[in-house]
Amino acid sequence: MKKRLSLLALLAVAVLAVGASVWSGGPQTAHQPCPTCLSGDLRSEACTVIMVGREASTDGSVMTTHTCDCGVCDWTFRYVPAADHKPEDKRRIYHIDQFGTFPPEIGLKWEKIKDQFSGLEIPEAAHTYGYIHGDFGYMNENQVSIGESTIGCVRKIENQTPTPKFDITTLTMVAMERAKTARDAIRIMGELAEKHGYGFTDSGEMLAVADPKEVWVFEIMPIGPLWTPQSGKPGAVWCAERVPDDHVSVCPNESRIGEIDLANKDFYMASPNVIQFAIDQKLFDPKAGKPFNWKRTYSPQDVSAAGTNGSRVRLWRFFNLVASSKNLGPETPNMDFPFSVKADKKFSVQDIMDMTRDKCEGTVFDPARGLQGGPFANPNYLPYPFKLDGKTYNTSRVIGVNRAEYVTVTQARSGLPDAVGGIVWLAFGAQDTSCFMPLYAGITEIPRSFQVGDHWEYSRDSARWAFDTVDFHTQVAYNLAIQDVREAQKKWERTAVSRTPDVDKTAADLYKKDRALGRQYLTDYCLNNASLVVNAWWDLGTRLLVKYNHLWIYEEKGRKRNPLPLPESYLRALVEYNKLKPMEDKK
Repeated sequence: MKKRLSLLALLAVAVLAVGASVWSGGPQTAHQPCPTCLSGDLRSEACTVIMVGREASTDGSVMTTHTCDCGVCDWTFRYVPAADHKPEDKRRIYHIDQFGTFPPEIGLKWEKIKDQFSGLEIPEAAHTYGYIHGDFGYMNENQVSIGESTIGCVRKIENQTPTPKFDITTLTMVAMERAKTARDAIRIMGELAEKHGYGFTDSGEMLAVADPKEVWVFEIMPIGPLWTPQSGKPGAVWCAERVPDDHVSVCPNESRIGEIDLANKDFYMASPNVIQFAIDQKLFDPKAGKPFNWKRTYSPQDVSAAGTNGSRVRLWRFFNLVASSKNLGPETPNMDFPFSVKADKKFSVQDIMDMTRDKCEGTVFDPARGLQGGPFANPNYLPYPFKLDGKTYNTSRVIGVNRAEYVTVTQARSGLPDAVGGIVWLAFGAQDTSCFMPLYAGITEIPRSFQVGDHWEYSRDSARWAFDTVDFHTQVAYNLAIQDVREAQKKWERTAVSRTPDVDKTAADLYKKDRALGRQYLTDYCLNNASLVVNAWWDLGTRLLVKYNHLWIYEEKGRKRNPLPLPESYLRALVEYNKLKPMEDKK
């Protein structure tokens, strides 16, 4: 019976793989449960951040990444110009739910947030810096850059009331407006959260905060629902640790800061209540004889890659990729992994882009292996757990999961004017089928197609839908179509990366003579490149549709049609389950 059930499952996945209509789209009845329709909140599993110190990169870049893989969040981007303000001007603070979206007919998210006034106004800075942002602030004109990952916290300190005025999105934007360095950004965010409270739409959060010299892990938590500004106590608890310059680090939705040494001010920063609050909440007992450990106190996670069947594999996989010589096995508790590590080699920006696409290939956690990947080795079928017969089964939650809104890779580089040194590499949609495009820190506008779009309404005006079109047509015959996508990535993405030194030199020379002219050159270059890439992806989506139409291969050269190749394992299962009989030999 078990054998028959496994064969049935194999055929079911195979049918899905070749695009048959097994999903009716109708309501689910009691006797037809949806095993993969999860009711749980995936927010705590929805972002990966990679950090690279300047001495750990091949060109001296300080790099951060952010895989914004919420799956239903707003994907639009904006450029906010620098501005001067009068002494009496105020900066309004809005409640911004990082997961919130609005139907296009209502308006763009970054206009609609003005309806979510928190009631707080703070003194405006005399001068605010220009910056690029999506769901969070990503880089300002000083090359201060950020990547985000939700890490959660112990339940008792969550604060979902509107009393705290700051959430993580607003903190990053104010930091972008006011910070000259990563340390500035951390102090600004920490002080504002302490004074005015942090929480409401967010719980524990991590930010990678970088500049051309260094990168920090900044983690912040609420302090419970009873806090008020009148209490005189800090409205948040936070801690920050610097990644050593020759190290790399990662945050896969898990707190990463362990024991702290606040006397070492070059590597640690924290709110004044960082330990006392834990004592007051009975989360830490100083008499127990153990040192204070941030992550074990405020966001403990008793998990491992092996113990969760890969649902918490990202931390292990990162260390497996960057420092395999350390021999850290997948059974290692995630809490026991080091904060950072000196990698086995130095990394280029292309290496980091490729790492954001990793799907645990070649390991026991590879989601394309065996039955799960179907006949076309598709790694994207089950990026979440499923339920069957009242039991929940975990699947691998890899770095390159297929629900990304977009991915950013930031480069902050010394030795160049800030306008030229900073780059936000942006890829819309799922990493494996998308393409990174450069947005220099000195640009003065971004493409209109980056500023619009919605999950529920297809639009040719939105760049994201070009990449989603390619992704959709790749899933049908994944192991074949992904090769077409990789050729396009090689042409457009790798070429842009290799072109960067020439663009840098031209821009820096122009900037030295005339700053406005240098910035206009960078703007024109980024706009033109983005237009070419987006158009190329619209064309690629059409070509994939034609090439794999009706589950055949239509070869343009020679105008031939050939059947899709199916693996022998699938054909054997088909013969066995359907009890197919071979044709008799004709003599």
